[in-house]
Amino acid sequence: MRSILFAALGACLLAGSAIAATPYSASNLLIACTNADNDAREVGTISELECEQYIMGFIHALEETGDTTVCPPERNTADEARWAYMRWVHQDYGNRKDMAAGAALMGTLLDNFACN
Repeated sequence: MRSILFAALGACLLAGSAIAATPYSASNLLIACTNADNDAREVGTISELECEQYIMGFIHALEETGDTTVCPPERNTADEARWAYMRWVHQDYGNRKDMAAGAALMGTLLDNFACN
């Protein structure tokens, strides 16, 4: 089973490297997060999933590494982090839009949900 997972992961990485010539940017994630609120059709639902799953995956990865710099809200985490992310990027859009999405999300979390 484990070897199948590794083979599948390897295939995805090879395919992804050919497809993704540019990194997933802060503006790419911002578009998904914004569409989640602005489009009531299926596109909005899919965008919300893309946005919130990216954010929650990032937060869970931080938790798994034992990171103690970020303390996300215990309730409604995905939505609170999504709104914080959108505000954070828009505060300095010219400088933040081209950042890697992960770096922008980490900046958001540190500015809005830093542990005391």
